[in-house]
Amino acid sequence: MEQIKIKYFTDEIDKLTYIDGKSDWIDLRASEEVALKKGEFCLIPLGVAMQLPEGYEAHIAPRSSTYKNFGIIQPNSVGVVDGSYCGDNDMWRMPVIAMRDTVIHVNDRICQFRIMRNQPVIQFEEVRHLEGEDRGGFGTTGKQ
Repeated sequence: MEQIKIKYFTDEIDKLTYIDGKSDWIDLRASEEVALKKGEFCLIPLGVAMQLPEGYEAHIAPRSSTYKNFGIIQPNSVGVVDGSYCGDNDMWRMPVIAMRDTVIHVNDRICQFRIMRNQPVIQFEEVRHLEGEDRGGFGTTGKQ
């Protein structure tokens, strides 16, 4: 089992927990109250900083209920926290755009993360033809 050093910036949010058997994603919470008007952008503070193990990164994505509950979207779709973002003041934040007027309260669960191994070093080999089955170049059926 890997260990991750974590710093909490506030006592007002619940500590991170892994819910065994339910999901391997872990919820993150807003650590400050944020009021947004429709169309506004904000980096919502998540109240934690972590020192990830060597060779790992974190992927942050909205929870499935985030848009329904708060009317916010994450403009970069999935955030990636690389291992170098591990300093004492490197608090994680979620970039959001408000699609309606909204308020996010302290301790609201707004996103989730998982820890992933870094991609291995790869080398590209240029070829004129690929050996796989040709599916038509669009989606799973090859039809538009």
